[in-house]
Amino acid sequence: MKRRIGILTAGGDCPGLNAAIRGVARAAYETFDAEIIGILDGYRGLIEGEFRLMRKQDFSGILTLGGTILGSSRRPFREMRLLGDDNVDKVAAMKKTYEDLKLDCLVTLGGNGTHKTANLLSEEGLNVIGLPKTIDNDIYGTDFTFGFHTACEIATDVIDRLHTTAASHGRVIVVEIMGNKAGWLTLYSGMAGGADAILLPEIPYDIEKVAEVMESRARNNKAFSIIAVAEGAMDKKEAKLKRKEREAARKDAGFHGIAYRIAEQLQELAGVEARAVVPGHIQRGGTPCAYDRVLSTQFGVHAADLIKKDKYGYTVALVGNEIVHNKLSEVAGISKLVPEDHQMVDLARNIGISFGD
Repeated sequence: MKRRIGILTAGGDCPGLNAAIRGVARAAYETFDAEIIGILDGYRGLIEGEFRLMRKQDFSGILTLGGTILGSSRRPFREMRLLGDDNVDKVAAMKKTYEDLKLDCLVTLGGNGTHKTANLLSEEGLNVIGLPKTIDNDIYGTDFTFGFHTACEIATDVIDRLHTTAASHGRVIVVEIMGNKAGWLTLYSGMAGGADAILLPEIPYDIEKVAEVMESRARNNKAFSIIAVAEGAMDKKEAKLKRKEREAARKDAGFHGIAYRIAEQLQELAGVEARAVVPGHIQRGGTPCAYDRVLSTQFGVHAADLIKKDKYGYTVALVGNEIVHNKLSEVAGISKLVPEDHQMVDLARNIGISFGD
């Protein structure tokens, strides 16, 4: 029996998306009779009915290609049930596209928001399978998401390069790593890059304690320091505020990025020369590393196997060294944050890295 498979990529792009698409397609073509429909630009394409019939050759040569051949867009989950100015019932529109295309299932590649919408569609009766992608590594139920390791290598390379400038000029350099809610990328790249302090959203910091680290290093003839800070990091006072209160307070204070604020504060408190560096979207771009190419392929092949077995309502995951799957309903909407007692945090503390707490 031929299975007609829709595939879409939603949310922010990351390395490994094309490798995962390729994994699904090639395993499907090899193991059963498949026809693949590419939904363009994420859930927007599913809502507006934009798609293309894929050919086998479309999946050739994309293993190492960054970004996504299907395009992507952000469509916040909170808006899915709301009627906008266009008066479109988005859920009904997505279901109609699914039915009009005579899809047997839909494979969604994305992060937390994508998984929440995938679960919504599953609850609406559609056959859905999720693949966990995000450089934040914050999807519940999987040890790693594809895209994370490549971003970690890029962020580590940035920190490595900053070391030479920091050492040459005797400066403190504060590098801002992506991660608004979860600090996995900052934790791993900070460890790999030899940062002296790592500041995470999950562990609110005291700027005076961070300054003490810089002063202590100076007293020990270490004239430079590297601080890796997640974009969503906050100090202990801010952590007591609700999100909207925190945003308002930052706006009133003329906040223009956590790295810049910390650099300015350290210059005042510790009397050091400090600079802020924000690599930004560089961390999400380019070709996937070897690990992500393999993981994306493993995830894609496992998704194809679920389709072959008509098992839907799941998202693929890595647990230990095994590729498994979890129910969408059990993982959608749950963020995997860095626990304060995580072994990587303990490891960092044991080699003298400060978390500013």
